[in-house]
Amino acid sequence: MTPDFLVTHSGGFHADELLSSVVLTRLFPNAGITRSRAPEWITPGADRIIYDVGGSYDPAAQIFDHHQRGAPLRDDGKPFSSFGLIWKHYGRDYLAALAIPAGHVEQIHAAFDADFVLPIDLADNGAIDPSIAGPLAGLTLPSLLETLKPVFDMSEPGADDRAFHNALSIARSFVEAGIAQKAAKLRAESLVFEAIEKAGPSPILELPQGMPFRAAIVKAGADHMLFVVHPRDKDWCLTGIRRSDEGFELRADLPVSWAGLTNGALEAVCGVPGASFCHNGRFIAAAKTREAALAMAEIAVREALAAA
Repeated sequence: MTPDFLVTHSGGFHADELLSSVVLTRLFPNAGITRSRAPEWITPGADRIIYDVGGSYDPAAQIFDHHQRGAPLRDDGKPFSSFGLIWKHYGRDYLAALAIPAGHVEQIHAAFDADFVLPIDLADNGAIDPSIAGPLAGLTLPSLLETLKPVFDMSEPGADDRAFHNALSIARSFVEAGIAQKAAKLRAESLVFEAIEKAGPSPILELPQGMPFRAAIVKAGADHMLFVVHPRDKDWCLTGIRRSDEGFELRADLPVSWAGLTNGALEAVCGVPGASFCHNGRFIAAAKTREAALAMAEIAVREALAAA
């Protein structure tokens, strides 16, 4: 079925129907969005997909609400919002429409569901308290999207709908960027695996360019890796590897004597011509040549192993 209408509720909007609209408008670009609570619109029909309104969840009838008694739950008992329901039924087609390789669709669909869709579902249903984000609570995506609603005394006709479509374009950028990041990590994975095999027992991983690397290093079980070297524009980077996804602790820090130094001062301390920069946090350094970056990496490894 190719719908003529994508129907969601009128009035104030929330992240879940906005993000649902991102998916549906990509798949059905010729369908118009109708924002209404009128019975003639929120009653299922062959020409429409209804979401976040209508009081029913019936995929066969193309209606995806979650506000009614007996609303659908995930296998683990967590609630769906309309976004979760639309992602469940249309997310794979959406990824295909974004030209995600077929072999990556299932993995990205599951990862995006866990990292992006589920938090929206939980927040929309009150299953998590936004205050858990502390002082950043007002900067979460649902909160930011809701700031795009018209203020209370903006009563011009069509103000809600204009704000909705403005917010939709912003929401689209977040969804597409999130998908692009996950797709890039999978593309990078094979390159990192090849580099790990080439490096063998060396604790220094050389990559052909900057790319996401930590997840692939962990997946490969390359626990011996301590530093990554790769070209960046006209220079070369030397980067530490974080111990976990949370926090900034590294498997090994760059030498303390390098911290905050640049150019001649750094060359004098490390003894490597072409050394050009070391961050004061000792997690990244730069050099003018590949040879200099690798030499710095070897020194960093020796000091890290000596200190272990």
